[in-house]
Amino acid sequence: MLEHLPAWLGKAMSGWRAGVESLAITRADLVPPASIALNSPAFGDMARLPERFTADGEGMSPPLFWGDPPAGTAMLALLVEDADAPTPQPLVHAIVWNLPARAGELAEGEIVADGPGSAERGDVGRNSYLGEGWLPPDPPRGHGEHRYVFQLFALDAVVDIGGETPGRGAMLDAMAGHVLAAGVLTGTYSREEEAPVGPVGALA
Repeated sequence: MLEHLPAWLGKAMSGWRAGVESLAITRADLVPPASIALNSPAFGDMARLPERFTADGEGMSPPLFWGDPPAGTAMLALLVEDADAPTPQPLVHAIVWNLPARAGELAEGEIVADGPGSAERGDVGRNSYLGEGWLPPDPPRGHGEHRYVFQLFALDAVVDIGGETPGRGAMLDAMAGHVLAAGVLTGTYSREEEAPVGPVGALA
């Protein structure tokens, strides 16, 4: 949807950003005391996301893999947020709840609507466009680089998030006070094309 905004409007909104201070992992009751290795074979930390994972390509979710969580972990939860969205809060691109408490992975394209989910693969939640599954990055042209922050939380209890398609607010409230560790991986994406000057097809 945002790809249709002209570059001049994106540039005008360049100062409007949710900010990294609004990310879930910065909340006082979610700050992790330890870390988990979180990586992707498709992109490095602070590297550009391949187009196929965005609204300019196939729009599938990228592959992820992570190491062993700390002792006492009861479940894992993944949250992907756009720290640079021109909105008061970061845009949510994915939620996966109740992942098994061990080293694991999500294959390319695996974050899709799954109803109530499963014990083995967790439960995919609701993104900011109210859809269940992966919301492909779609930054406005001219708005500059956006940071898509993949946050994997290890929790000390299997806590109830409520409903079949949980959203960000319910997720953060459920995790509060239960975070043992977290892993962070950031992918970037931007659209920098200039908008044409003057009406298209104007006569000389």
